[in-house]
Amino acid sequence: MSRKKPGGAAIATNRRARYDYVFEDEYEAGIVLTGSEVKSLRGGQAQIKEAYGLLRDGEIWLVGMHIAPYSMARDGGHEPTRERKLLLHAYEIARISKRVKERGHTLVPIRMYWKNGRAKVLLGVGRGARKYDKRQAIKAREMRREAQQSMSHRRSDRF
Repeated sequence: MSRKKPGGAAIATNRRARYDYVFEDEYEAGIVLTGSEVKSLRGGQAQIKEAYGLLRDGEIWLVGMHIAPYSMARDGGHEPTRERKLLLHAYEIARISKRVKERGHTLVPIRMYWKNGRAKVLLGVGRGARKYDKRQAIKAREMRREAQQSMSHRRSDRF
């Protein structure tokens, strides 16, 4: 059974997230944005590489995400690295807060995308990957690649 990735057109992705962290849970969250931020996102002007989730007063905030200023905005637009509130259900926030309070767990944005015309963020709750975990992942990837190559050689030898 193939599991479809959530979301539509990607705005920004954190490619190192799955390499640096082992995620136990993933949540889709809405994000509170200003008009100039949305315009800038439509142009693909966002980075979530250094962003992380922060739990404060029963709310979850996205810190460190950079959205470039929109050039046509009035009054200078928005502050590029301001903290942005994430929109989640209360039960999701409760689960996330329980997990994040455990030692070594963190909240990392994996991907930002459009869904039905609204910006969404895919958040992962997990812990940092150990060095041996990373080595195992590299080894498995290389083995899959070699198997794929040997299968493609077999197909071309038949004809």
